[in-house]
Amino acid sequence: MTHAAEVLGRHRVVPVVVLGDVDRADGLGEALVRGGLPVAEVTFRSPDAAAVLRRLADRGDLVVGAGTVLTAEQVDLAHRSGAGFVVSPGLSVAVVHRCRALGLPVLPGVSTASEIMRALDQGLDLVKFFPAEPSGGLPAISALAAAFPQVTFVPTGGISARLAPDYLAHPAVAAVGGSWMVPPDLLRAGRWDEVTDLCATTVAAVPGALEPLVPGTVRG
Repeated sequence: MTHAAEVLGRHRVVPVVVLGDVDRADGLGEALVRGGLPVAEVTFRSPDAAAVLRRLADRGDLVVGAGTVLTAEQVDLAHRSGAGFVVSPGLSVAVVHRCRALGLPVLPGVSTASEIMRALDQGLDLVKFFPAEPSGGLPAISALAAAFPQVTFVPTGGISARLAPDYLAHPAVAAVGGSWMVPPDLLRAGRWDEVTDLCATTVAAVPGALEPLVPGTVRG
C-alpha cells in the first residue's frame, strides 16, 4: 500500500474542507491552487461530500483525500470518487483493511498509546493525532513520540495559523491539518478571493508549509 507521505508529497499543511455544495467545488479548487496550497481533505460530513471530492479530484492539479471516513463502505465511496488518501477520526481495523485492499493510503486517528500500538500492529507508522489540542497538543505528542520514535504524526483539531509553526517544528510531526484557511462560512458564501489570500498567507507565514516529506522517517 502506498505510504500517505508519498501522496501528500511536499504538502505539510492540509486544508480540512467541509463543503456540501458541489457547485462551489470549482471555486474552492481554484482558490487552493491560486493560494499555493493545492491539497485538501474533503470531510464526509454532508450528503454531497463525495461529489465535491470527485469534482476537485477531476481537476488534476490538486491532491485530494477523503476525511471523516468511518466505515469500509465509505472507503469504497472515497475510492470511486477519486480520493488519493483516506483519513479517519479514529482507528478502525475494517477501514484500514479496506484501504489496504484498494491500495489507498490511510491516516487513522489516534490520541493514546494503546491506539498507536494498534496502528503499529496494522503496519502503520504515520497517524493522525486527533483531536490535537483537546488531547494535549505538543506536550502529548512529545510524550508519545518518546515512547514510539518510529511513529510520525499529523495533528488535526484545534490547530490555528498561530499554532501551526510550532507543530511543524516538532521532529515527530509530518504535517498538520486545519480549516483556518478554508473556513466554512467563506466556502458557503463563495468568497474565493479571501480563501486564496488565507492560503497564500499560510504558505508565506508557516515555515515548512511546503517541504518534502520522507516516508517512515522522523523529521529533525
